Amino acid sequence: MKMTHCIPGLLITLSMNALSSQAQDQSQSDSTGLPGDNFSLQGALSLFKKAGSPEEFEKLLNTESQQVNNLDLNEDGNIDYIRVINKKENDVQIFVLQALVSDKESQDIAVIELEKTGKDNAVVQITGDEDIFGEEVIIEPSEEDNAFNVTGSSIARGPNMEYDGAEQTAGVVVNVWAWPCVRFVYAPAYRVYVSPWSWYARPTWWRPWRPLAWHAYRPIRYRYRPHYVVVHTHRVAYAPRLYRPTRVTSVTVTTRHKTTVTHYRTSRTTRTVTATHGNKQYRATRKTTTVEGPRGNKVSRTRTSVRKRG
Repeated sequence: MKMTHCIPGLLITLSMNALSSQAQDQSQSDSTGLPGDNFSLQGALSLFKKAGSPEEFEKLLNTESQQVNNLDLNEDGNIDYIRVINKKENDVQIFVLQALVSDKESQDIAVIELEKTGKDNAVVQITGDEDIFGEEVIIEPSEEDNAFNVTGSSIARGPNMEYDGAEQTAGVVVNVWAWPCVRFVYAPAYRVYVSPWSWYARPTWWRPWRPLAWHAYRPIRYRYRPHYVVVHTHRVAYAPRLYRPTRVTSVTVTTRHKTTVTHYRTSRTTRTVTATHGNKQYRATRKTTTVEGPRGNKVSRTRTSVRKRG
């Protein structure tokens, strides 16, 4: 009986130790080899937050000093241009971030999902494409200087997390209505923005640059982590249905990264342990991902979460 009472505390301790070890392992590991290593979803959402319009957002994405995009999917030695394509249905909007790979191919990198949920309320997430990040990755804001959750109370400061970090507390949603771009796209006179640029027609202000090596880009990419968190549920339930028929993938990108992405998906393992403490049950879930890096090295990332059941 004593042993049963100790299990929840032990699980929580193991969870904290695992997360601590995970952070240490990530700081020492090499790139996983996935294309998504070279694009910051948190960074893209940060740029969306400060942009005044979708057009300005696209310009920020393709500005070297912002250091959000480090993708060179066609391996021509230059950063890929990312265009923004907006679709809208009622109060739901999506913004597709699409890389120009060649004159015939493009590749979706991520989708920003936005919904106006009230007169002065809106929610937002960004979802990374499964062919770029190995699996669908959903990021959302975890806290703001003047953010409020759905009940109107202020949100506490969130942890500093990457894609394999802990999940955000269920039910906490950041209201992003104050973001300039959000108000802009819900203005009565707004017309959906579809980037006019293509492989042969690029903006005059755009100056492509050479991508950084992983060891140089990694710390830059991670600086966008604060105030964002990984979740596993679409807040905007209709957004995937709106996006799915328009999803664009590149045969070149898929073929080039097929082996690495397949390894990533097939090597994920999940182990769940349930413990009882009094009338309460606790469940600890550990997910481990092992991939082969570009130098043949094995890179493992482990996420452990403990939840109270019932």
